[in-house]
Amino acid sequence: MMDGDFRTDFVRDPVGLKQFPALVLNADYRPLSYYPLSLWPWQDAIKAAWLDRVDIVAEYDHTVRSQRMELRIPSVVVLREFVKPQKRVAFTRFNLFLRDEFSCQYCGSRKDLTFDHVVPRAHGGVTSWTNVVAACAPCNLRKGSKTLRASGLTLRKPPRPPAAEELRNMGRRFPPNHLHDSWLDYLYWDAELEA
Repeated sequence: MMDGDFRTDFVRDPVGLKQFPALVLNADYRPLSYYPLSLWPWQDAIKAAWLDRVDIVAEYDHTVRSQRMELRIPSVVVLREFVKPQKRVAFTRFNLFLRDEFSCQYCGSRKDLTFDHVVPRAHGGVTSWTNVVAACAPCNLRKGSKTLRASGLTLRKPPRPPAAEELRNMGRRFPPNHLHDSWLDYLYWDAELEA
């Protein structure tokens, strides 16, 4: 492989760059978000530490080198200045699925999720927290543009706007596929300890 091809492949599929993410904590030592978990690429964590924006509280065993120095890769960083959590929850597909616990609000299935307007748009329904729910593709097709009564479907719980704290707590129940050991003390610090 030519040198230029190697660089292009490395940029397109930077396996090495995907490794060693840093957990980002607010100044109160809580993650900025649980789901998605607040992670930075290791390069951003090193840059923020270099600019004195974060303190490194845990490191990986791996290092990176420049011509003049060698640094251990940060695994947990804490912001020096507190970032006020958002009170308003953005109405996004992801947050909708999180509110509905990644399950169809008609049958409970967790496969082929999409979203459905409870009161169909054809009947004047609006796209809002109180009218949109997560739905599996079969239930969504079954309901179509019919009302709940006409479709024979029932909701597991009524749709409503979630509170920011509620979504943060809900996100903790859906951890990412990989949790580094150095993160665990910071992810569940407020959980009750076993006696």
